[in-house]
Amino acid sequence: MITITDCTLRDGNHAVRHQLSESQIRQYAKQADAAGVDIIEVGHGNGLGGSSALLGTSCLADRDMLETARSVIKNGRLGIHFIPGLGTSTDLSTAIEVGVDVFRIASHCTEANVTAPYIESVRNQGKSVYGVLMMSHMAEPAELAQQAALMASYGADALILMDSAGYLAPDDVRWRVQAIQELTDIKLGFHAHNNLGLAVANSMAAVEEGAELLDACIMGFGAGAGNTQLETLIAVLNRSGYRTRCTFDAVAGLAHASQQYLDCLTPHIGTANIASGINGLFSGFAPHIKRAAEQFKVDEFQLYRLLGQRQLVAGQEDIILETAARLSTTH
Repeated sequence: MITITDCTLRDGNHAVRHQLSESQIRQYAKQADAAGVDIIEVGHGNGLGGSSALLGTSCLADRDMLETARSVIKNGRLGIHFIPGLGTSTDLSTAIEVGVDVFRIASHCTEANVTAPYIESVRNQGKSVYGVLMMSHMAEPAELAQQAALMASYGADALILMDSAGYLAPDDVRWRVQAIQELTDIKLGFHAHNNLGLAVANSMAAVEEGAELLDACIMGFGAGAGNTQLETLIAVLNRSGYRTRCTFDAVAGLAHASQQYLDCLTPHIGTANIASGINGLFSGFAPHIKRAAEQFKVDEFQLYRLLGQRQLVAGQEDIILETAARLSTTH
């Protein structure tokens, strides 16, 4: 049985500048729960504590988002994304008070050590806790395996590999999953972005190598070119013989219903998304890079290349402006 985490109400917040409303969260969480989704992740696009002038201010406070979803989720589990440094122990305490079931504690792919106190704290309070390695293309398989083993040693119940930039190809995913399995027996999951059109293929590659948890969003609604499209993923999983709690008919109905209130277009793969993917940049950077290029009157794709060379990660949006300003002085 493959466990599905629906990130629509968290990663999808990137697509609307973190402006998902109480009504949208309530309607979608209730309908996704009825459709049989295992875990419904909710929050600012960058997770608990992410709302800020730099990253984007949420329409609602974290507590309000979580309480809204908690009130309607009856069958599945409520999940959150948490990055140490953006979120705090106080934010985690709030989530525990509200009744969050699954805590996903994330770090850059080479910095698992920063998650130790948070994973241990949540685990000691009897909650399910997953380690998350973001920007997983930026580490070789052997190093990723070592980082995964660290998260397992802290008490993580599972490990999620995030292709935050939509950079990986199926073989890249296979090598990473294989390397982790050779070093630790932690349960594995995969989170894809579709910048190069490979989100479903990469998710299937992960499952074929033994991953048991997959992330997806309705209609692909997420940062950049979007995430793995939930409807397509369920169809391909079922056709390939993998079992899930939710059926294609159920998630197809969810897609049709949510179009009435999510106010989103199905993501498409634009040239900016491709540039983000091939340069290994966080998918949520796309609107920031576009605005910076326009503000400083520089070539958007040259800016992508320079930022890729600097190996930016989420939370470094200020460097986009700095790089664009410097680029403008060279022309």
